[in-house]
Formats: sequence, C-alpha cells, structure tokens
Amino acid sequence: MEMQISLPLTDQIAESLHAGDYVYLTGTVYVARDAAHKRMKEALDKGEKLPFDIKDAVVYYMGPSPAREGRPIGSAGPTTAGRMDKYTPELLDLGLKGMIGKGRRTQEVIDAIVRNKAVYFAAVGGAGALLSKKIFSSEIIAYEDLGAEAVRRIRVENFPVIVAIDSHGHNIYDLAPRAYAKV
Repeated sequence: MEMQISLPLTDQIAESLHAGDYVYLTGTVYVARDAAHKRMKEALDKGEKLPFDIKDAVVYYMGPSPAREGRPIGSAGPTTAGRMDKYTPELLDLGLKGMIGKGRRTQEVIDAIVRNKAVYFAAVGGAGALLSKKIFSSEIIAYEDLGAEAVRRIRVENFPVIVAIDSHGHNIYDLAPRAYAKV
C-alpha cells in the first residue's frame, strides 16, 4: 500500500501502517545521529529538556554532507539505526513516534515500538543525493559543535520511506526473506 502522511505522526496514523507499506512523509523531521543521541541522553539524565518537542516527532538518523549552492542540504542518506538502539526505548517512552534509518533494530527497540504505537521507517541507503531533493529546509537547532551530527530540523515533502517495523511489531527484515524463500 502507498500512503501520503502529513507530520506530526499520530497514534492513529502509526497504527494504520503495516510493514512493507510505501509512505511519503511531508512536514517537520528532526535529524540526530549517535553523538546527538548521547547528548540528549545526558540531558535527560540531568533532568534537562530535549532540544525539540519529542511528542509525535520523527527522527531521521542521518549526517548530511555540506549543501551545494542553492540547496538547503547536501547528500542526505540514512545511517545504520542500530547505533541508536541503546537510546531509542527511552525516547519512544517519552513520545517519539517515528524513526527513519536503515538496518535491523534490537528486540528491545521493537518492544518499545509496539508499547508506544510507534513506527520505524527505512530509507534507501546509497540514495542520499536523491533523498536530499525531498528536503526543502534545514536548520541546526542544537549541538552545533557536533558538525554533521548536530540536531537539525528539516522540512520534507513527499519523502519516500518504507515501513520497516510497524506498531504491531511486524518487521520487514523478517517478513521479506520468508516471502522470498517461498517463491
């Protein structure tokens, strides 16, 4: 199934998605990778606020390359999501509703996705130049000293992703090989 989604991502929308669905996201997405996640965890441990409202937010695991002239961002491909797994359950429990990355997630993350009616989207690795054409603004909002790993707020239009793990725990990384094996 294909679906157009205007962000923020609500429980109702997340619950309607199924592993393998093609989705086009439009709206605000936050960008954060390893170093930013570590800083956010440290802030939470100190009782400080996160640099953005996490409720119903979508975080893209991406480290952009420098923007070319006339563009808001350079190549914008996904990074491996597993590197954020130790931080993800807590963020989901705080209201994070979606993540975009590539690769498998731990069972602890999958359990937190189900518990919080969230979703994990996969973006196509190696297609960063094409994906950047769906990003219309980019602004660093926190941890500027981290360079490419700073937290950004980006505006996307019809950003293509695939539902990798849905709110019911169905996982394309498990389902697709089984379906292929039956062919």
